[in-house]
Amino acid sequence: MSRYTEVIVLARDAEDVMEPLTRPDENREWHQCFKRVDDGMFYGSGGSPECYVWIVQFIRHNWTGLMAHLESLPWPDPWSVQVLIRDEEDACFGMWMLYDGRLVEVPIPRTERKPSPQIIAGGVLSRTDCP
Repeated sequence: MSRYTEVIVLARDAEDVMEPLTRPDENREWHQCFKRVDDGMFYGSGGSPECYVWIVQFIRHNWTGLMAHLESLPWPDPWSVQVLIRDEEDACFGMWMLYDGRLVEVPIPRTERKPSPQIIAGGVLSRTDCP
């Protein structure tokens, strides 16, 4: 099935944790690599510790195992971890945060996820305030 999903990971002091996910690894269930976005893209210099974002776009429904993998990482500041996911049918990004070592979707006002077992994120996220 050809489709796309965008994933953004925000986490403080996680450069060492996320660095392996920026390189190919044939042992992972998925093959795309995260790219670090740092404040150097705005100012033309190297990144600072205050900028902590990684992005990836999956072009097929092949990111099974990503959430479990992210849960298993030794985050230096697990309370800062946020995972934003937007599947091609979603109206907006959904947000997951670590609670007791598990990534849990955080309810966003005026959104609703309609369950669908075929979608890795659990269903389609729609806005309830759209006409």
